[in-house]
Amino acid sequence: MFKALIVEKDDDGKTSASVQEISEDRLPEGEVTVAVDYSTVNYKDGLCIGPGGGLVRNYPHVPGIDFAGTVEASDDERYKAGDKVVLTGWRVGEAHWGGYAQKARVKADWLVPLPGGLDARQAMAVGTAGFTAMLAVQALEDHGLAPGQGEVLVTGAAGGVGSVATAILAALGYEVAAVTGRPETEGYLKELGAARIVPREELAETSKRPLEAETWAGCVDAVGGAMLARLLGQMKYGASVSAVGLAGGAALPATVIPFLLRGVNLLGIDSVMQPYENRVRAWDRLAEVLPMDKLEGMIQPAVLSDLPGLGKDILKGQVKGRVVVDVNA
Repeated sequence: MFKALIVEKDDDGKTSASVQEISEDRLPEGEVTVAVDYSTVNYKDGLCIGPGGGLVRNYPHVPGIDFAGTVEASDDERYKAGDKVVLTGWRVGEAHWGGYAQKARVKADWLVPLPGGLDARQAMAVGTAGFTAMLAVQALEDHGLAPGQGEVLVTGAAGGVGSVATAILAALGYEVAAVTGRPETEGYLKELGAARIVPREELAETSKRPLEAETWAGCVDAVGGAMLARLLGQMKYGASVSAVGLAGGAALPATVIPFLLRGVNLLGIDSVMQPYENRVRAWDRLAEVLPMDKLEGMIQPAVLSDLPGLGKDILKGQVKGRVVVDVNA
């Protein structure tokens, strides 16, 4: 028997979440059984803990879109008992039972070896949000971004992706301008390495002009919507934007002028279906460049029984930094 956060749906379609003890024979099919050490809380987790957001296929369900732990049993030669592993994406925690439990069973293809230099707790301080942030930074660099070219903008900077992106960029020598609508997070963002704080209202409205002054050498955008449209017209010639989220909406009220006249690149970043090689590259780079003291400063500790409340909080935009869930506490 082991503990898990079980989300159930009643005949009226209402969901409820509670910590329960369940048996291992209830775990889904998969080649590798993992003793989970830590998980974390993402926006998708908030949806899956609560109303489902169209992500959960079947109930009862165990959310948790990422986890880190130790292989307990494996039918795949790539993994053996005792191996440290991390999982993000692949619709685990949505269509497949996830990491809000002391045990998980998944396909071997979904796992990545935990890189040297990171333990399981640190890996979940990184989590899907940090993994996405690293993919976004690597995409910008693959398209020519380098330190010394000017300010790099991070929108939604106090959130999970934005926090890690700010810390990564600062550690790599970039001058980071962090956008936030929460003045109380300014000190936190400067501790992560932000050189300048940009109030959200400065970018919140769509400009009537398709091009404004060339300001940003690159951007990691977690907001989308009108803000993304606005900043596209402020990018320097040939600069790129990594789009990682849509907290401000899915619509993009923009023109093609920045692409045609300034050669701006809009790079879509998906963390769910990334190939294995890209995952290993991102995790190895995270272990290499992410300052662990900054990572520690982002962490909000939690246990399984905290998750129903945290799920609601993250949907309201009230979670700062990275929640690390000790599933065994």
